[in-house]
Amino acid sequence: MSTMIFEVYDALKDAGASEEKAAKAATALADYDSRFNRIDAEPVVMKLMIGGTLALSGTVVGLLFNIMLKGIKISS
Repeated sequence: MSTMIFEVYDALKDAGASEEKAAKAATALADYDSRFNRIDAEPVVMKLMIGGTLALSGTVVGLLFNIMLKGIKISS
């Protein structure tokens, strides 16, 4: 189900476009806007993924640093 921007539809009809062309153009603009709304929402997911990656990387580096400072004792 596609939506239509009625203000654009009315403006195009007043400008002399046919009903069919005005409806298609208003629908295309509404779909175009929803596409950018999805793109704006994606950085939230990317920020969470980058934060998780940095947290895991920091943990691994910290564990390796701990092993390097204390040394590994295989047998007592």
